[in-house]
Amino acid sequence: MRVTVLMGGWSAEREVSLVSGKGIAEAARTLGHSVTELDMGATAADGASFPARLAATKPDVVFNALHGTPGEDGTVQGCMDLMGLRYTHSGVTTSAIAIDKELTKKILVPAGVRMPGGRIVTSESLHEGDPLPRPYVLKPVNEGSSVGVAIVTDSSNYGNPISRTAPGPWADYPELLAEPFIAGLELTVAVLEGETGTAEPLAVTELKPLSGFYNYEAKYTDGKTVHVCPAEIPAEVTAMALEQAALAHRVLGCRGVSRADFRYDPAQGKDGLYLLEVNTQPGMTPLSLVPEQAKARGLSYEALVGRLIARALVGEFSETGALA
Repeated sequence: MRVTVLMGGWSAEREVSLVSGKGIAEAARTLGHSVTELDMGATAADGASFPARLAATKPDVVFNALHGTPGEDGTVQGCMDLMGLRYTHSGVTTSAIAIDKELTKKILVPAGVRMPGGRIVTSESLHEGDPLPRPYVLKPVNEGSSVGVAIVTDSSNYGNPISRTAPGPWADYPELLAEPFIAGLELTVAVLEGETGTAEPLAVTELKPLSGFYNYEAKYTDGKTVHVCPAEIPAEVTAMALEQAALAHRVLGCRGVSRADFRYDPAQGKDGLYLLEVNTQPGMTPLSLVPEQAKARGLSYEALVGRLIARALVGEFSETGALA
């Protein structure tokens, strides 16, 4: 088949997307497909020519390897829907919901997914006082890969209240999501659709940064984080994480593959497990967690790419991204 691997873009995760895309393209060629690598562009101005450049590749299927806006928020998905193209990963509505952390909570919490509380605050208000008792976490509502995350503690050098001169996400985003800080472990679960469309959680991985927290640098710099797969946690917590990840995948209407990120406080037992967010376009780099968990389940990188391409070609999809 003709497979166009869509990568790059102008989000903060551009470089990660390019690495993901290169690996996917190589795997698709190994599987025997005719592959075109298409960089969406480095600036928003490049988006004007994107539909024509994509159409010119005449793809049977588009492998969406973009991360962040506009490749993960429903924008590119809507464009490809209008063009009548088949593509991997989630559809328009699912993508638009999942990239918005606050909107994701409004959908998942009533369905029985445990998530931390919190609220949207203006960055300006942070310089007047804390929105939550310290320690708490501040993060952009619509970014991935821990871009712009700050943990505010009593001993932090941000000041109290947060100083206007202190570097942090408040300088770049007019609004932020404030959440209570959950002590403990960083966990993640990949959910992969099988041949029948059934959402199957693969494994639970614990992420142990060698310093600080699991930020962008820790995620994508070799040697900065230890991956423990399967995570060395109680069996009942493992079962709960797998179930919650699969539930979130189904409720949001994710397609192909997703990855759910958790925090787990062992001092609270099962009540200490909280889902933080769902990634509808998880990374496919050599350090990425979805390929790692797939390998742990006996699925090679090439087989994983093949599975996602195959899922993009099966059935008609509703606007939520779920199989109709």
